[in-house]
Amino acid sequence: MAYFDTASSAPLHPVARQALQASLDEGWADPARLYREGRRARLLLDAAREAAAEAVGCRPDELVFTPSGTAAVHAAVSGALAGRRRVGRHLVLSAVEHSSVLHAAATHAADGGTVSEVPVDRSGAVSSDVFAAELRGDTALAALQSANHEVGTEQPVAQVAEACRALGVPLLVDAAQSLAWGPVEGAWSLLAASAHKWGGPAGVGLLAVRKGVRFAPQGPADERESGRSAGFENIPAIVAAAAALRAVRAEAAEEAARLRALVDSIRARVPELVPDVEVVGDPLHRLPHLVTFSCLYVDGETVLHELDRAGFSVSSGSSCTSSTLTPSHVLRAMGVLSEGNVRVSLPPGTRREDVEGFLEVLPGVVAGVRERLGAPVGASGGGTRSSLVVDAVGKLCPVPVIELAKVIGDVPVGGTVTVLADDEAARLDIPAWCEMRGQEYVGERAAERGVAYVVRRVS
Repeated sequence: MAYFDTASSAPLHPVARQALQASLDEGWADPARLYREGRRARLLLDAAREAAAEAVGCRPDELVFTPSGTAAVHAAVSGALAGRRRVGRHLVLSAVEHSSVLHAAATHAADGGTVSEVPVDRSGAVSSDVFAAELRGDTALAALQSANHEVGTEQPVAQVAEACRALGVPLLVDAAQSLAWGPVEGAWSLLAASAHKWGGPAGVGLLAVRKGVRFAPQGPADERESGRSAGFENIPAIVAAAAALRAVRAEAAEEAARLRALVDSIRARVPELVPDVEVVGDPLHRLPHLVTFSCLYVDGETVLHELDRAGFSVSSGSSCTSSTLTPSHVLRAMGVLSEGNVRVSLPPGTRREDVEGFLEVLPGVVAGVRERLGAPVGASGGGTRSSLVVDAVGKLCPVPVIELAKVIGDVPVGGTVTVLADDEAARLDIPAWCEMRGQEYVGERAAERGVAYVVRRVS
């Protein structure tokens, strides 16, 4: 079996396992107590905080541990907004932030705050100039991830942080995906991350708040972790998380170069091996271990199951998975194909032969799924009917696009095909199909049944 989903959760690092086992015997007492066992637990907690702060690039007294990365994000957003409430209630964030940031923003909006989402380009990156233009006199907080969790694109954090600093706006960085590879550059104000992303145990997050940032923790008061994260610290897990972060950082340069070469191979060879595939995300400014691609005419959930049966564990941002009935908000914001989406994120130590095995299996898996769904295998000639209507109402991704592809050759060049569909994914996938296949997407309009998507044949 080859586990290729480290962006979701990395396997426990051997150093973390050793640290966890050792600290279970030493770190069980209350670190707030003055007796011997409490002092021993406090020493372990302080050492872990110092190690994590060094990796983050902040002072130890600026960093607290939280029960998860999501808890760190929620605490950062609510605390920073509350601390700057007199300035205003405007929040700026990118359209491709992690769901934890989006959920916090939704809560803020429901409470009467305002939120501006900065769009991204087709690679998934924001423009620092466009982001800066959204900052206002009443902006209380800005949020920008260091790298995207679904496609790996790195964001211009340093440039955005400088724009925020010039206007006195604190910038929150979700560094969950990138922290294992190095510190976040730039004058950020708050940073959140999650230990299970770098090989630490689940249930440990960290939150850094720079000195001078107005911050008012929300919820009932608690004296632990500077009042910013309530509850008894899980010291063994915290120690293991800090040990894992230090260990992966020591290996980061070598592993990044090795995994980047493997990912480059996947990016180059998948389109050669599998027809009608779009590799998404920035090809250069990206995380070294992650690559995402989308395949036309396949059910993403079935592709994942078939790859799992073949021994490869991958994930998907597709609308065609059991976890969601709508396209990934990241892929939607990028305007790229969502159907048949596959994310490969390689853990440290991945062997080239494992990647070669994946590339050997993938074409047959995709071809088999396409055959079962009745996908077209080639373009037909020019037809005589100037327009056709395809009724795909009630059919889910990728069927509307498959039906479109089957009949596009039945109209002459200049003719149109109208697809009636009520699947939300069609709004994203039909324009993406047109761009991939060189056809013209005319637009959409409301219909009696579903939505009518109009495509004009160009070639």
